[in-house]
Amino acid sequence: MTYTFRNLRIAGYVSVFLLTGTVLGLSAYFAAIFLPKLHHDFTIFSLVVSAWTLFIFTILLISSQPRIEALMLFITASLWLTMGAWSVDMIGHVECFGLTGQTPTKNGFISAKSYCYDFKVIEAFSWMIFVLLTFFLIFVIQLANQSQIMGRPFIWREDINDLPWFGQAPGYPGLPYSSGYQQYPYSQMGMPMGGMPMGGMPWNIGGNYVHQQPGHSIVIQPGMNGAPAQVTQVPGMVQAV
Repeated sequence: MTYTFRNLRIAGYVSVFLLTGTVLGLSAYFAAIFLPKLHHDFTIFSLVVSAWTLFIFTILLISSQPRIEALMLFITASLWLTMGAWSVDMIGHVECFGLTGQTPTKNGFISAKSYCYDFKVIEAFSWMIFVLLTFFLIFVIQLANQSQIMGRPFIWREDINDLPWFGQAPGYPGLPYSSGYQQYPYSQMGMPMGGMPMGGMPWNIGGNYVHQQPGHSIVIQPGMNGAPAQVTQVPGMVQAV
């Protein structure tokens, strides 16, 4: 795992949990005073979206892959986008501080101002959650693409915690990589193709310099599960299989 990405991911998801829990609590309150006669469509939808988010994010925190995480983030963000837009359509034009009447419930009435403020909280938190999930999705895609460029072609199927933060190498423990980090093309089998620059030319591999022997090729094989790369020198030119 990479500590920076893991810690930031946990902090971000905890924020989503707190916001979603607030929306779920207000939605449950609306369900108690309105259902089944009043505002049933929006109330049921808000309950489903909140419960879905808490359930899915609990699963993702236990175990996830970048490809699964990206899909779930896209679906959940779309639900919260719908939630925010629906909230704006219902109460976005209303100024709560000027309300003085009452709102009917299934068993009586509540203050219209109190109901308006509660609804405004759902509206605001829905948009906040949508924005957070959108940023999370962008980060996952960007970091996964970065890992592929750095020599992890199958990162989309690996553990989500192997993703590096910006300026780090993928895998454990997410060490910084230098700007001179060499990239090597991969064959169809995912193994790196050898290169053979001029004899004696030093290679910068992960910040460590390896001096190539004349007439030899340097072959770099990425380590498994974040282990250091294996560097060997073989005579002649090594071609991809």
